[in-house]
Amino acid sequence: MTEPAAETHRADGPSEDGPTPEDGPTPEDGPTPEDDLTPRGDLTPKGDLGRRLVARRLALGLSREETADRAGMAPSYVAHLEQHADAVPGRGALLTLAAALETTVSALTGGDAQVPPGREQAGRAPEFTELSRAECAELLSSHGVGRLAVATELGPTIVPVNYSVVDDAIVFRTARGATPSLADGCPVAFEVDRIDDVFSQGWSVLARGYARTVTDLGEKRRLAERAHSKPWAGGRRDLWVRIEPYSVTGRRIAV
Repeated sequence: MTEPAAETHRADGPSEDGPTPEDGPTPEDGPTPEDDLTPRGDLTPKGDLGRRLVARRLALGLSREETADRAGMAPSYVAHLEQHADAVPGRGALLTLAAALETTVSALTGGDAQVPPGREQAGRAPEFTELSRAECAELLSSHGVGRLAVATELGPTIVPVNYSVVDDAIVFRTARGATPSLADGCPVAFEVDRIDDVFSQGWSVLARGYARTVTDLGEKRRLAERAHSKPWAGGRRDLWVRIEPYSVTGRRIAV
């Protein structure tokens, strides 16, 4: 599989300015903490590569030591990549890390940020299954980014929104007059999914229900306290919309 984004890195070998994958701890990196599953303070990842490395290993539930062990690298080298924005690993190191984190070099370096997911070929013997209501609820989880399908004067429109799940209801904030606000009083569809390009597999959950604008001040305060996600778009978005699903279905493709 071709990884176009990796062409910006040297063909092989580690950065001349940083430690090698086999190096032990260095003074500037400091000790490797046991709680690096929740980076904070000086442990906050630096640079795009560092943030993507941390996000991916956390998604897999891996500590830095576990990631290093998978990749056959020193934990201090993984720490260097995560915490130094100027780290420039070679293509060999990137390929090794991508394999250890079950992803691609393009995903780690941001080379796929401008293309839609699902560009790989179908996997061998894919297995298609319907998800139970409990599985759907678990995948919806507490918050994330979903797609709202709403009727407009120009026809059906689908827009992404940052959402939270509070008391089994899907809630999100938007601006008055914005497309998501048109859902008020209407039947809508709401979809979340996850695509794994490496293995050509993924899942999707579809909720159908009626949306309404939240007007009660007490409920607004409660949602503000309990909701996890804030709109990535920024700006003033103080209109809460609540979707009460009457149907939730899901499906999974695994290989």
